[in-house]
Amino acid sequence: MPRFFIEPGQIQNKSDTVLITGTEAHHITRVLRLGPGAGVTLLDGCGNQYAGVIEKTDKGSVRCRVLKQGPAGGEPPVRVVLVQGIAKGERMDYVIQKGTELGAAAYLPVYCRRSVVRLDGKKEATRRERWQRIALEAAKQCGRGVVPLVHEPADWGQVLSAIPTGALVLVPWEEEMSRSLKKELKGRPRPKEVYILIGPEGGLEKHEVDQACERGAIPVTLGPRILRTETAGPAVIAMVLYQWGDLGGEG
Repeated sequence: MPRFFIEPGQIQNKSDTVLITGTEAHHITRVLRLGPGAGVTLLDGCGNQYAGVIEKTDKGSVRCRVLKQGPAGGEPPVRVVLVQGIAKGERMDYVIQKGTELGAAAYLPVYCRRSVVRLDGKKEATRRERWQRIALEAAKQCGRGVVPLVHEPADWGQVLSAIPTGALVLVPWEEEMSRSLKKELKGRPRPKEVYILIGPEGGLEKHEVDQACERGAIPVTLGPRILRTETAGPAVIAMVLYQWGDLGGEG
């Protein structure tokens, strides 16, 4: 059954109807050419799922009747947040798409000392809107009921200050030689929340890693090969959610 994301405020509880507008309405009527009587699955992006049927289509809108509500599922048992050094070109797009498929809960784009990309206010807003749209499409494609939030780009210090107390913070770093990610994952119970700090092209400077360590972060090595910035984040998400989440199947 086709799946469409709606805003939570679009649910009109008194009449059990949903009015879909915008790109999702266009997709229903112009791309899939669905009409009255067609069944659809609606997701509010907050973990709720609605089985519905199309009642009426107009130009630019689709009205659906809600038949059943329940949890959407598809979310891992540990919340993983990726702090990603803003990368050039389509590399950020790739990170957000693949990270969402793997189960990332949110993204914090960050400016680092070695960042090549620096966006002004207008470009930041445009780029963030693009990244959020990529996260939504990836969530729809992979069957998730929650769309990861892409936060506004921020500086390294601001991001470190925003990390909540009690979260496990991992910093994959090519200069760390002794402490492996594998041992860190196997040597502790499953946390509720994991933050993964990834540098941009060129990696993180020692001063940035030291700042993260002052806030409780743990530098780790991923092995003998240095991964690209767009590879490292999804790779670590996969490792964390294989150890503590549902990748590979539960049980």
